[in-house]
Amino acid sequence: MTGKVTISEVAPRDGIQSITGDFVPTEVKIALIQALYDAGLRRMEIGSFVSPKAIPQMADTAAVLAFTRTLPGLESTVLVPNRRGFDAALAGGAERLGFFMSATAGHNKANLNRTREESFAELASLVRDTPKGTLIRFNLSCVFHCPFDGVLEDAEALDWVERIVALNPDMEIALADTTGNASPDQVRRVFEKAEASWGQRFAFHGHDTYGMGVANVAAAYAAGCRVIDSAAGGIGGCPFAPGATGNVATEDVVWMFRRMGVDTGVAWNGLLAAADMAAGIKGAIPGGRMRGVRAVRLAA
Repeated sequence: MTGKVTISEVAPRDGIQSITGDFVPTEVKIALIQALYDAGLRRMEIGSFVSPKAIPQMADTAAVLAFTRTLPGLESTVLVPNRRGFDAALAGGAERLGFFMSATAGHNKANLNRTREESFAELASLVRDTPKGTLIRFNLSCVFHCPFDGVLEDAEALDWVERIVALNPDMEIALADTTGNASPDQVRRVFEKAEASWGQRFAFHGHDTYGMGVANVAAAYAAGCRVIDSAAGGIGGCPFAPGATGNVATEDVVWMFRRMGVDTGVAWNGLLAAADMAAGIKGAIPGGRMRGVRAVRLAA
C-alpha cells in the first residue's frame, strides 16, 4: 500500500487542555510547536478560544496563535465553540476554524451544556458567517461511542453527518473516537459509508484509551480517509469524557505509515525529539509505544 496522508498534530491543544494543576507556560507551548514544525508537521491544532474558567490551559491561545503566524506554511486550527470564540479566532488570523459538537446527547450536554439541536443551530450560523478564504473543520465527537450513551448506531451518527455536510460543500468534517472505544471494523464501516455518500472530505480523530488507536487509524485510512489527527507523545484526553485518555501518538501513527510506505512528510528523528518534549510537559500523561522501542531511536 502506498500513498500520502496529512497528519494534523493536536498536542498543542487537545494534548495540553486536559492537564490539571499548574498552567503550562506559553513559552512551553511555543517551544513544542516549534519542535513539531521543525519535524515537518505543517498542520496543527494550536488552541481554542473557550472560557478560561472552563479550560484554563487555553487562556493564552491568542498569544500562541500570534506565534504560529510567524511560521511559514503552517496551517493553524483554532477551536471555537460559540460566537465569542469565532470572533476572537477571526481577529487573531486563524487559518482554519474548528467547530465542534457531539453526535450524542449525553456528551454534548456534558461538554457544551447544550442540546445537540442548540449546538447545531449556532454552529450552522457560524459556518454561514465564516469569511470566504477561511478554512473550516467541523468536528463531530463521539461518533462511535459515548461515555454516557454507549455505542452509537451507524445510522444515528451518519444522520448528523448528513446535516453537517449540507451546511457547506467544501468544509472538512472530522469523525472523532472521543473515548477511544471504537473498533476497527466500526471505524472502517462508518468511513466507507460517509465517503460513499459525500466524498473524500473526512478526517479521523482517535484516542488510544483501549489500545486500539493505531488500528483504528489504519481502518480509517483503508476506508479512504487521508487526514489523521494525532498528538506527539500520546498526550491528551477530554475533560468531559470520563475515562478517556490520550490521543493516538503521532510517532506511533507515523511509524505505522512508514512501514506501509505512506508518505507523511514528517522527519522521524525530529518527531521523536518533539514527542519526548510533549511527554515531558509537567502534568502530561504520555502514551504511545514507539518512544519506548530502543530500535526506533536508531532509525533514519
